[in-house]
Amino acid sequence: MIFGIGCDIIEIERIAKLDNRFLEKHFTENERDLFLIKNNAPQTIAANYAAKEAFSKAIGTGVRGFSLNEVEVLRDSLGKPYINVYGNAKEILENLKIKNIFVSLSHSKENAVGYVVLEQE
Repeated sequence: MIFGIGCDIIEIERIAKLDNRFLEKHFTENERDLFLIKNNAPQTIAANYAAKEAFSKAIGTGVRGFSLNEVEVLRDSLGKPYINVYGNAKEILENLKIKNIFVSLSHSKENAVGYVVLEQE
């Protein structure tokens, strides 16, 4: 059963202007490694950030009770995005009995979008 759906859009230019402190605060080491592989492409960073915001909307609380760096957006060997959760974010999903997280990312020249669906047991 679908528990929640979240969508977020962000201007890539806004992310391109941010510094390393932003990356260290909001992204895991694995994500930052992904960004390095992608030459710190602002569209990749923006899409990951949009997915984190979409995740918070899918739970229905916004970013409350967890930090964005507890939500990790990575890619499998074929480039398909997936989400890992840690800490309080993981505990929230366990309490809500969420069994699957589906994520889709896209971008144009100006904007990146993240879309998340949470499925309950």
